[in-house]
Amino acid sequence: MMSCMVFVFYLTWIALVMGAAAAAAALYGHYRTLPAWLTGPEVCQMADGGCAVLFRSPRSRLLGVPNALLGVVLYLLLAAGLLLRWPPLLLFVMTLPAVAMSMVLGYGLIARKLQCRICWTGHLANAILAVVFGLSAFHLKVEATLLAAMESSVRRQAEDPDALYRQRENIPAAQKAEQIWAGRLAKDAQDFESARKLARARYWLGTHAPEKSRKAYLEAGIAAGRAAVGASTNRPDGYFWIAANMGALAESFGLRQGLKYRGDIKDALETVLRLDPAFQQGSADRALGRWYFKVPGLFGGSNKKSEEHLRKSLTYNPNSAASLYFLAETLIDLGRKPEARTLLEKLIAAPVDPDWAPEDRDFKTQAQRLIQTLR
Repeated sequence: MMSCMVFVFYLTWIALVMGAAAAAAALYGHYRTLPAWLTGPEVCQMADGGCAVLFRSPRSRLLGVPNALLGVVLYLLLAAGLLLRWPPLLLFVMTLPAVAMSMVLGYGLIARKLQCRICWTGHLANAILAVVFGLSAFHLKVEATLLAAMESSVRRQAEDPDALYRQRENIPAAQKAEQIWAGRLAKDAQDFESARKLARARYWLGTHAPEKSRKAYLEAGIAAGRAAVGASTNRPDGYFWIAANMGALAESFGLRQGLKYRGDIKDALETVLRLDPAFQQGSADRALGRWYFKVPGLFGGSNKKSEEHLRKSLTYNPNSAASLYFLAETLIDLGRKPEARTLLEKLIAAPVDPDWAPEDRDFKTQAQRLIQTLR
């Protein structure tokens, strides 16, 4: 890249020197006789070394003043523009009249079969300068456009909570998404989409954020779930995420939390089953299976019902990492370790669901640990 820039730098200045020298020689020829070797062997044989033919004819004054004088002025301005770092687009536009004039004069030389080393040197210099400045201007324009597009993309991504949440394994990204959805819900309490996604994000943070902040996230997740229910009572999302956040509190923060939310969790999940049994690939049956496994028998727990619900959830997605793992734990508790091992092996070998990749990876890791205890 650097060698290319150096080449362009030297090429530009060589073309400027060539053009300026050719223009100066042509201007001299307009008033004095030039040496024959500067014009060309055939023109040399004409009167005044061809100057009358080439540099003193009407073609030498296309705009009323000697073309060569305009050329000298142009090259001086281009040199000043380079030193003062004028925009390449401006320099390119400045060369266009010279290129047009070169095309007219060059065609005349060819049509009249005249040779002129000075003329062609100037025409070549004009072409080189136009190409160099044109490419520079176009490159900078494209570069600026690409940079603007990249900045816009980064800005949109930074403001897109869905894109941020897809990176939820990076906790700051998940926290940023949570903040955006919380802000939207604060502006519109009926924003169902923001409410349900906020409840989901808070559940993730409540199970993956730094330990000291988890309980607050889960409690706030319950509130977001209730906001989703308030915005749409006939959709399952809010009920499910209420139950999920309550369930995480019950599992992680002691018996008191478990007893506090035991009935509410079951009620919310049964509501999901009533509204949409297939919601999130049988998530309600999966969560109820976990509920029956975790709740003591004295308070309604049952490994038999746990297995029933978990097997029902697997009818929606036989490769569900969560359902396979929970069912394996239930089977181990029932003393059916060979069946549990088979399920854990299936879980470990199952493909990762793109929509739930972080969660699936978590369960695969837990499965690898659990299967070691069965040997």
